[in-house]
Amino acid sequence: MSTTQVGVVRQIWRYPVKSMLGERLEEATVGPGGIEGDRGWALRSAETGNILSAKKWPRLLEFRSGYAGAPGGEVTVVLPGGESVLASDPGASRVISEALGTAVVLERAAEGVKSKADIDPATIFGEVPIESIFPGHTRETLPPVFKLPPGTFFDSAALHVLASGTLDHMRALCGDETVIDTPRFRPNIYVETAPGLAGFVEDDWAGGTLAAGEWVRIVEMRPALRCVMTTLPQGGLPRDPAVLRAAARHHEVNVGTFASVGAPGRVRVGDPVYLER
Repeated sequence: MSTTQVGVVRQIWRYPVKSMLGERLEEATVGPGGIEGDRGWALRSAETGNILSAKKWPRLLEFRSGYAGAPGGEVTVVLPGGESVLASDPGASRVISEALGTAVVLERAAEGVKSKADIDPATIFGEVPIESIFPGHTRETLPPVFKLPPGTFFDSAALHVLASGTLDHMRALCGDETVIDTPRFRPNIYVETAPGLAGFVEDDWAGGTLAAGEWVRIVEMRPALRCVMTTLPQGGLPRDPAVLRAAARHHEVNVGTFASVGAPGRVRVGDPVYLER
């Protein structure tokens, strides 16, 4: 087995409520289900029973969520106007529904529960034609929902890892007018890679294992398919369709890597990251 250092953990992110802005951490516990507390909650439509996603409900990115204490404790949701509400508050769902403009229930992930999340086929990939991503589908034939892994509110993977070299490459592809920043891509672990490293860095990690922190092993890495969420205004970042256009033109709409947890442990900002083969 060969081991090569590929970078350093520079940022750790957790998103307690699906599709809301999350919180930046200095350290975190990584378990079989990813960063402890990540996507532990979501909004379920009182009308359709589906889970709301910013893929269809972009205003969710005007909300922010965080844990007041440990991930098993209180979740706080900050509304667009600055008011905050605790998930344990009996009126939390009503307050969030009024702020969002649609009836929802704030719900905690539960083992074995099967859910579907909403998308809007007309906007899911912005200006990028659906048939160029999913041959055989069009905006008229793409289903308006997708299945989530049972018992979770993840789209598909427990972890999302992103390399700084990839963001540098995206900046070069998009030009100076586009603001490329980590929050657009909503990673869990942002790895600062060697200066000057060019291209979509995570491609070189495929088939290997990333080791970070105390025994954490990141496995089953595969390209992270991006959607309209990368282009939406969020946390001070402006709307910019150029982000998705560049990803589609140069890398089949993939930026970063989705992955699974091969071994749990703690990870901290500043931890070295190694690629094992």
